Amino acid sequence: MASLAAVRTVLIATDADEVYDEVDAALSDTATGVARVTAGASVRAAVENLEPALVVLDLQIGNMGGMATCMDLRLEEGAGRLPEQRVIMLLDRPADVFLAKRSGADGWLVKPVDSLRLRRAADTVLAGGTYTEPASD
Repeated sequence: MASLAAVRTVLIATDADEVYDEVDAALSDTATGVARVTAGASVRAAVENLEPALVVLDLQIGNMGGMATCMDLRLEEGAGRLPEQRVIMLLDRPADVFLAKRSGADGWLVKPVDSLRLRRAADTVLAGGTYTEPASD
């Protein structure tokens, strides 16, 4: 009898259905499930409950944007209240790279996002690397 592989979780924080659909299509498979929250303020609790392998933050989300959410995760990690999180931020324009850097994201892509780029970014970040697009200085 074959054993089932442990399923890892990717948490996406976005209030845009099309962004969720793209992330789900790119990253979900037999070993990976995608969970969604629609507000940045919900991310910390979801991280505590789900223990995701990767957190994907849309820069523009409801009551607490992606930058503030990423900074919140980093502060909680620094205080020892959360384990280290691997974070990819989805940016609206190349000028937003500054925000991704300041927030401490492990990687970022400029929307619109396609499956190949997102999969490449996720694989890089999950392996402990940094994925930057457009390339950072």
